[in-house]
Amino acid sequence: MQEQTLQLEQQAKLKEYEAAIEQLKNEQIRVQAEERRKTLSEETKQHQARAQYQDKLARQRYDEQMRQQQLANEENLRKQEESVQKQEAMRRATVEREMELRHKNEMLRVEAEARARAKAERENADIIREQIRLKAAEHRQTVLESLKTAGMLFGEGFRAFVTDWDKVTATVAGLTLLAVGVYSAKNATAVAGRYIEARLGKPSLVRETSRITVLEALKHPIKVGKRLTSKAQDALEGVVLSPQLEARVRDIAIATRNTKKNKSLYRNILMYGPPGTGKTLFAKKLAVHSGMDYAIMTGGDVAPMGREGVTAIHKLFDWANTSRRGLLLFVDEADAFLRKRATEKISEDLRATLNAFLHRTGQHSNKFMLVLASNQPEQFDWAINDRIDEMVNFDLPQLEERERLVRMYFDRHVLKPATEGKQRLKLAQFDYGKKCSEIARLTEGMSGREISQLAVAWQVSQSRALTRVWAAELRDTVSAFICIEVLFSSTGAVLLSPPAAWGMLPAVLEPELLCNEGQKAAGSCRKGAIEF
Repeated sequence: MQEQTLQLEQQAKLKEYEAAIEQLKNEQIRVQAEERRKTLSEETKQHQARAQYQDKLARQRYDEQMRQQQLANEENLRKQEESVQKQEAMRRATVEREMELRHKNEMLRVEAEARARAKAERENADIIREQIRLKAAEHRQTVLESLKTAGMLFGEGFRAFVTDWDKVTATVAGLTLLAVGVYSAKNATAVAGRYIEARLGKPSLVRETSRITVLEALKHPIKVGKRLTSKAQDALEGVVLSPQLEARVRDIAIATRNTKKNKSLYRNILMYGPPGTGKTLFAKKLAVHSGMDYAIMTGGDVAPMGREGVTAIHKLFDWANTSRRGLLLFVDEADAFLRKRATEKISEDLRATLNAFLHRTGQHSNKFMLVLASNQPEQFDWAINDRIDEMVNFDLPQLEERERLVRMYFDRHVLKPATEGKQRLKLAQFDYGKKCSEIARLTEGMSGREISQLAVAWQVSQSRALTRVWAAELRDTVSAFICIEVLFSSTGAVLLSPPAAWGMLPAVLEPELLCNEGQKAAGSCRKGAIEF
């Protein structure tokens, strides 16, 4: 049993040994295979490296070949350019040499021809002179024969024309008609031009006119239609004057309207007085009331025209004489060019213009009415005074007229915009009549235009929506006053009384424009100062 066990153990060990040997063989085979694989991999890498190196060498050889080829091409191109330049230089030199030789040959030929011609002329001088003499004689004979023939033909024709009295009469009549036609056409064109200019145009001196022109009718047909269909208005509508002056100008308006109806001669009027007293406004109203057109010019426009002033005056009166309705010619600031010729130093052009004006106004006309306005009528030339039929003095408005003006402008610029406008404004409850009377008292020495400007200032203050008192200083020659502003609060507009406004006067207001009770008692107030 023991021996069998040992044998089995020996067999087992033998098998294990054989298995180990087998495993060792397998391991050797695996190692050999791994070695062969590594060897193959290394050989592959060597082959790839060798191939890459060979490719690199090939690329370098190709690049070197291309560079060498480019250098060769550049060298060939340079040689070709040098060759072309040399050939061009040789060709240019050849052409220049050829031209030089040709020029020399031409000069030699010309010189030879000139010498030959001069020699021939010297040798044939007698023959040439004889030829010239014969040609001149022949030309003279031809001219004489032509003149003789023309004279004979003209003489025979004139003799035949003179002996035939019918032809003479027809020729004289034709020439006369031709001269008359040329003269008539020339003068008719000038007359037609002046007629068209007087009818369709407007003189350069006219600043404003109600006369309708063709151009205006085409531009504003609706406005022109309304003007043509409008009825006559009262001459004093919107004009505030003293009772005496109002009665006088109303008589003038009635007389002018009757003159227009009866087609009589118009009377010339001079309106004088301070500026802004209603002279221009009344002139417009007078023209509309009388059914006439009006044209407004200013005397200050005449002097700058120089030599053209005379022509402009004649054009103005020619244009005025073409009015079918009659024209009221209003000359504002007339003393600017109608000054005295004897005492005033005026230019020759202005003197000639004044003479033209006097010539055109020497007689009354049923076509136009002359209305002059001036602040200094004493400067007029004596001949102007001789042409004036009536003089009207427009003085500054008194307390009653100022109150009417203040009420009218207060209603127009404050009340109506506050009640009838799209953006209605609220006014504080106060006595409007008393307030207007108070403002009229404060505006002593002011003209109607200045009171109108004051009312416009009220309206402007409404649009500003001020939150503080705004005091405006307006000066005249003898007065100064404080404008009463319409101010706005959160609930609407409040018209402040003068004492409330005086407490917030701006610092720029001069102290001497105000007068308190103490200064008034002492008599130290400046004339026109505000009392408070």
